[in-house]
Order: sequence, then structure tokens, then C-alpha cells
Amino acid sequence: QVQVVESGGGLVQPGGSLRLSCAASGYISRFYVMGWYRQAPGKQRDLVASITSSGSTNYADPVKGRFTISRGNAENTVYLQMNSLKPEDTGVYYCNFRPGGNDYWGKGTLVTVSS
Repeated sequence: QVQVVESGGGLVQPGGSLRLSCAASGYISRFYVMGWYRQAPGKQRDLVASITSSGSTNYADPVKGRFTISRGNAENTVYLQMNSLKPEDTGVYYCNFRPGGNDYWGKGTLVTVSS
């Protein structure tokens, strides 16, 4: 059974930093995409950043220059380093694991940016 587990959310002041972690288990694949999506209250879930198994990255325009996605040393592990956080970054952050044609989601971790 595939499991996707996020961690690292919390409350942070504007201008602060947080690091989110995601680990996917139960599926072995050399080729995959892992990404972070954000869902703000009352809004749809949108892509924040993604990374392929070969290391190619993609970022949403609002987070470019502030967020960095990276792969961990462990298999199917990804991190999201978030700097210079803004109140509009508040939301539930979901990790997505896409090996081949499959699609798996974590339960999400809440990030609140507020003074």
C-alpha cells in the first residue's frame, strides 16, 4: 500500500521560514514526479512546486525566489524550504507522488503565516 506522509507545518510570522518534508513509501519507481500543492481556505488546490526523479524543478510564480524544492537522500523523499513567508502563503500543503500513471496524495500539513 502506498503511503505519502507530510510533516513540518506550523505557525510562523511573516518573513519567517519553514521546511516541509514528504516521504512516499510502498512503491518503487525510477521515474516519478513529486510536488507540493497548497489549498488556501475557500480556494482550490494549486501547484506550488514540483521536482522530477531526474531533478528538474518547476515553481508557481508567487513562490519563485522564496521557495526551494529538493529531493532527499532517501528514496521518494522531497523537501520544501519556504523563506520570506507571507500571509498569503497560508494554507494546507499537500504532497503529491506520481510514479508513472499513478497519483498519490498525503493528508496535508497546515502552514499558517500570521503575526
